[in-house]
Amino acid sequence: MTATLLAVALSLISAVAYATAAVAQERLAARTAAQGHGGGLRLLANTAWWAAVGLNAGGALLHVAALRYGTLTLVQPLGALTLVAAVPLGAHRAGRRVARREWQGTVLTLAGLAALLLTASGPAPDDALSLTEALLVAGATSTLLALLARPGGRPGLRHATASGLASGIASALTQTLTVSAGGPHLPLWQAGIVALLVAAFAAGGLLLAQTAYRGGLGAPLAVLTLANPVAAAVVGLSLLGEHLRGGAPGLGLTLGGALVAAWGVVLLSRASARQPGASTVVRGSASVPPPQEAPPREPVPDPLPVETLPLALRTVPVPPPALPRPADGPAHAHGGRGPRAA
Repeated sequence: MTATLLAVALSLISAVAYATAAVAQERLAARTAAQGHGGGLRLLANTAWWAAVGLNAGGALLHVAALRYGTLTLVQPLGALTLVAAVPLGAHRAGRRVARREWQGTVLTLAGLAALLLTASGPAPDDALSLTEALLVAGATSTLLALLARPGGRPGLRHATASGLASGIASALTQTLTVSAGGPHLPLWQAGIVALLVAAFAAGGLLLAQTAYRGGLGAPLAVLTLANPVAAAVVGLSLLGEHLRGGAPGLGLTLGGALVAAWGVVLLSRASARQPGASTVVRGSASVPPPQEAPPREPVPDPLPVETLPLALRTVPVPPPALPRPADGPAHAHGGRGPRAA
């Protein structure tokens, strides 16, 4: 098996693991949002959260192995297979059939990825980032993530974009480590610094994805899927000397395949966002929890007897003023005020 085929096979299995984790994260995020609490401490006590973390870890290990045998411009676009795999998994969990629009999106995505494979395939990578380049990439990415994760409108799409960028940069730095393991590209202490950067971006991407999925799985996962290969491709083409095969025709095929795959991802995200039965109502990227019944009113306690209160707080009843007694005899027509004086 050639390096390219091995990278594709590992990427496919990794995508299935990531898709399963994404479906689990979306269901967990929807439940915590509807219940009004989504703190990290509560997630630590949830077995579903740890199952999603384990699936993400398995997918990450397979992804690292794929980066050892394939270039960034080859491996990272295959991350779109995550959304393709998430469609039937999500439909199965919801007890429904895959919709026609989802099939169309799947076919377009696979066709676009096939075009990308023809131009991005090549030998196993043999170049790595220097420590200076890695620090510059990490600094620029951190600044961009801070801008995307700021408080404001449309948090789902912004957090999904930030998650995709963080994951793409983590993959680029990971490839530097995998290549350095087979040659003297980085000293051990420099490789340790790069490994810390990988851990920081990978953890940040996971937490940003969890926040993004609170608005539903479709649109955030699509944005994350598209932002990831863009970030990695920028690093690979500009700093690692990767190139596309075929010259000008190959570049045209790459752009065409990228557009077709992107349109397929958009169709998949729209179809999944329109499926009924979601636990939250998606409006844009905001998640509106279902209306909840008002809590029952507490009964008002009876007032305490006056005898039980301190003397200073007791209210002394004041008798009404005495009215003058009417005079004897019938009231006359002059106003009923008694007999008229002679």
